[in-house]
Amino acid sequence: MRLTLGDTPANRLDKALTAVVPEGVALSRSRLRNLIEAGAVRPEGGEPVTNPKARVAPAQVWLVEMPEATDIAAAPEDIPLDVVFEDEHLIVINKPAGMVVHPAPGSETGTLVNALLHHCGDSLSGIGGEKRPGIVHRIDKDTSGLLVVAKSDAAHHGLAEQFAEHTMERHYRAIVWGAPSAADPRLAGVKGVTFEAAGVIRISGNIARHKTDRKRMAVVTNAGRHAITRTRVMQAFGPQEKPVASLVDCWLETGRTHQIRVHMTYAGHALVGDPVYGSRRAIPKNAIPVAGAEALRTFPRQALHAATLGFIHPVTRESLQFSADLPEDMKSVLSALN
Repeated sequence: MRLTLGDTPANRLDKALTAVVPEGVALSRSRLRNLIEAGAVRPEGGEPVTNPKARVAPAQVWLVEMPEATDIAAAPEDIPLDVVFEDEHLIVINKPAGMVVHPAPGSETGTLVNALLHHCGDSLSGIGGEKRPGIVHRIDKDTSGLLVVAKSDAAHHGLAEQFAEHTMERHYRAIVWGAPSAADPRLAGVKGVTFEAAGVIRISGNIARHKTDRKRMAVVTNAGRHAITRTRVMQAFGPQEKPVASLVDCWLETGRTHQIRVHMTYAGHALVGDPVYGSRRAIPKNAIPVAGAEALRTFPRQALHAATLGFIHPVTRESLQFSADLPEDMKSVLSALN
């Protein structure tokens, strides 16, 4: 690729090149920095420059050698996928509970990435120089529902930008203990909890690693990352004055690790079945049907489902919105409660 610097470029190579990358070419500053350090960038008629901070002059011409995308270590696996939408740029998947998104120690196979490598095959044009699906967001292994995956650098950058700017629309359905309500004096006294119109409850609290258990996240005051979750009750089960459980809609203003699980626990309404943040609750006798009580007690995972996903297509600029029905295990709980 041949790039000509402007008359007044930034005074360092990586910034100057980033500023003149043609529209539609997915070549980020970090990607350019990697190419520079790999010796793939040189001035016309000169030798490769490997320092991203090297000084440049106005109107210089630089040549960028774009390597062919290489295969990654993860192996393609013929695993069935529930594909909600797919084109040459991206794919939207309805992930089942129990599937890990990305290979990691202890989960090297059977992941969504392994399945996507098989499903997409040669349609992957390469993300960061590798033939791989571009994971721009994740949902926990035992959370079901929608996520979007990039198939090209251009889609990856565009989707990542929307996530960074918090413009993605993401709604989750969860079954929680109790029913959060503005009429609850205890909830009204929880720091960071406020009440909005139409029964919406706003939970604001920084999230960081737990001080003693590094596998857990926690709400903290003077550290962590800013996080906001909104929720409203869709259906409550049990006595009106004190419901045993409820189906809630949760949506994210930010996207942090375990955010909904942490915030709902912080508010006193942990997700049913959550093995990390939840706890067993006493269910008053005759408060709900016996089958419903048993379904709540024995639910084997956090009852959380990514139900809707909306975004602007990073290439076509079309507004897209997708939805996925509750999985059968959560439907069974609701059926038993009713």
